[in-house]
Amino acid sequence: MKSQSQYQMKLQFKTASIEDAQAIALLVNRAYRPNGDVKGWTHESELISGERTNVEQVSSLFGDNSYILVAVENGNIVACVYLEIHGLSAHIGMLATNPELQGLGCGKQMLFYAEEFASKNFSVTKYVMKVLLARKELLDFYTRRGYIATGSTFEYPVSAGVGSPKVTNLQVGILEKMAKISYVS
Repeated sequence: MKSQSQYQMKLQFKTASIEDAQAIALLVNRAYRPNGDVKGWTHESELISGERTNVEQVSSLFGDNSYILVAVENGNIVACVYLEIHGLSAHIGMLATNPELQGLGCGKQMLFYAEEFASKNFSVTKYVMKVLLARKELLDFYTRRGYIATGSTFEYPVSAGVGSPKVTNLQVGILEKMAKISYVS
């Protein structure tokens, strides 16, 4: 993996289309549950088996008040995030970065873009996300970005078709962050 000083990202951010579903599914699976010796810090393969998503599941996410935002470099999708608007809340999920680019700020930029997109386009007051509580490094990542654990938890959703837990009592926690509100006078 290249260090941040050796690698200059030229990312372009955009709203994905359904034609991007296959590339997004591949990216998400590679980031969360890779095969072989793919390196990265977002893996959850030790906790969950099976694919994180598939093309059909990604395709189903395109709809009213829901978006998949992507970062593109040299024509390739290198990061993505799912955003669903519920009233004044933006629910953020499926944040994924190409494992070869992890640690270079791409995920931070993708998350920031999602928050800005939701604030500017929907005037949301709060961002909400679900995170595996066993993934301390992810909890720390989101905490550094202003997210706070709500204390609300639930069992890993086996019936959602997003993999099977390898450990017992796998919990998901809810994190929230208040949006910055800018007033126009």
